[in-house]
Amino acid sequence: MRGVTLRSALAALALAASLPLVAGAQQPPAPADAAPPPPASEPQGQSAQPSFRAGVDLVSMNVTVTDAAQRYVVDLNEEDFQVFEDGVKQDVTLFNRTNLPIALALLVDTSASMESRLPIAQEAAAGFARKLRPQDLAEIIDFDSRVIVLQNFTNNVSELETAIRRTSAGGSTSMYNAIYIALKDLKKAIATSTDEIRRQAIVVLSDGEDTSSLLPFEEVLDLAKRSETAIYAIGLRGTETGSSNSKGFREAEFVLRQLAQETGGRAFFPTQIADLNGIYSQIAEELSSQYTVGYSSKNPKRDGAWRRIVVRVNRAGVTARTKQGYFAPTR
Repeated sequence: MRGVTLRSALAALALAASLPLVAGAQQPPAPADAAPPPPASEPQGQSAQPSFRAGVDLVSMNVTVTDAAQRYVVDLNEEDFQVFEDGVKQDVTLFNRTNLPIALALLVDTSASMESRLPIAQEAAAGFARKLRPQDLAEIIDFDSRVIVLQNFTNNVSELETAIRRTSAGGSTSMYNAIYIALKDLKKAIATSTDEIRRQAIVVLSDGEDTSSLLPFEEVLDLAKRSETAIYAIGLRGTETGSSNSKGFREAEFVLRQLAQETGGRAFFPTQIADLNGIYSQIAEELSSQYTVGYSSKNPKRDGAWRRIVVRVNRAGVTARTKQGYFAPTR
């Protein structure tokens, strides 16, 4: 089977679930990119079955729901969710609270300013890698003046740990370049069947502003908004040097917050390197506590415009978080 993206694979599942069954008939499975065959007869007044093109326009998102104490809420049903696009309520056509496999890019800042803290950062990142399940995949990316993929996607925890411990500090910070490469790599990590659909995430650790990327932040943010990837950002404050109050760190904090907010991830700003273990654990728990929610937009325009998404939950005291929107198709 040809590779399929997360969106198109989920769309295929949603379409398949909506097709009527004819008693006693057994049909061979259709190719993933083929339109479903129409039923033998159709009740008067009903339109024909939607084509696969309509399914490709399915808007899917990963939704994190927390209560007032920031505990993850994992017992919701489809009818508990309301989705709005540009203020217009949408009909939820896809709902999944199964703990899907994950494709994860783990990015570690190894610039010179990280030298004294890198051993603890390595240990925390290795602990995070050990939390991955056999069905998950992860890659390790080291960035300073250059960006190096130390380990391609694998579910071998030993290989991931070895790559993490190979990192060494030196040089400047090319964080935008690293995030761009991670987004491109995740786009290539396509499923070969609906059984391999994965939630995608980037976890990036950095201790300061980007100083040497060739790419501007705006280009990286645009690519992130067009992806199906949640970005989890850890901005390590340097309290011993007062760098957390510097203009450079304030700019870095703004960048990390915006990347996380736009993609439905989360940003953390610990003041102590020792807090990393707990933060990585929180991220791992969140990734295993999300819902997948999807709908076919009621807006028929194919104008490539940005469309804002809001998700609400019909339960008092809880908050839903997801990506802030998506770009409409153009054809």
